[in-house]
Amino acid sequence: MTSDLYVEKGATANARYTVDIDPKRAGWTHSSLRIVELEPGGTHAFSSGDSEWIVVPLNGGCTVHVEDEEFQLLGRESVFSGVSDFAYVPRDARAQIASGAGGRFALAGAKCERRLPARYGPAPEVPVEERGSGNRLRHVRNFASADAFDCDKLIAVEVITPGGNWSSYPPHKHDEHRPGEEAELEEIYYFEIDGPNGFGYQRVSPSREGGSDVLAEVRSGDAVLVPDGWHGPSIAQPGHDMYYLNVMAGPGENREWRICFHPAHLETAEGYR
Repeated sequence: MTSDLYVEKGATANARYTVDIDPKRAGWTHSSLRIVELEPGGTHAFSSGDSEWIVVPLNGGCTVHVEDEEFQLLGRESVFSGVSDFAYVPRDARAQIASGAGGRFALAGAKCERRLPARYGPAPEVPVEERGSGNRLRHVRNFASADAFDCDKLIAVEVITPGGNWSSYPPHKHDEHRPGEEAELEEIYYFEIDGPNGFGYQRVSPSREGGSDVLAEVRSGDAVLVPDGWHGPSIAQPGHDMYYLNVMAGPGENREWRICFHPAHLETAEGYR
């Protein structure tokens, strides 16, 4: 089963972006994702508007100009080669991305209220954790998690799931505001698969009557939107590691990642964090 929550590669492409998912397209209020591809010597200028953005290289390096500041991003060869540095662009700012060698760059965004300073995020300072064990092991790069990097609303992390493994497991949700227990967050999964012809699977099941219900085969460049529901597992094809970028934001007063596990899978929740 699939729905309009599965965004196939190219479905939102336009003259500026290969992926362009904003709140209007997603049918929600906060989370956004754009991906821009630059030829060698290419530039891309944008206004941040009412959103904060993090520019993170998927492959290649770039210079990010934010008004009178400049940040040199070394980037990386690919999302599978390691952690990247990144740049934070505040709301109500003009920015430009320039790349001498070319590359692909993700812009993870969230509508926000506070205007924070533009900043550089060094790759060595990104917390990396192994989560789960056995065939549930995955590697989480918490470059803009709620406790690793200061934003107003935006939460963003990267996950590498080894081929044959499950991640986003056990199924969990964050679609209700329950102080101290669960935060309401809209989430985008953006996928890349290592190697030609690789694929994975993403499941989202309803947490309420009429809620989100998706089972999608995903390939490089695809995305899945999670406005609500139990999400997981994310399954990587054997022999092909799977990457996804998670972009989250919501209306809560506090920026926090609080989740609720599916009650039928609580016995597998140990070691999730």
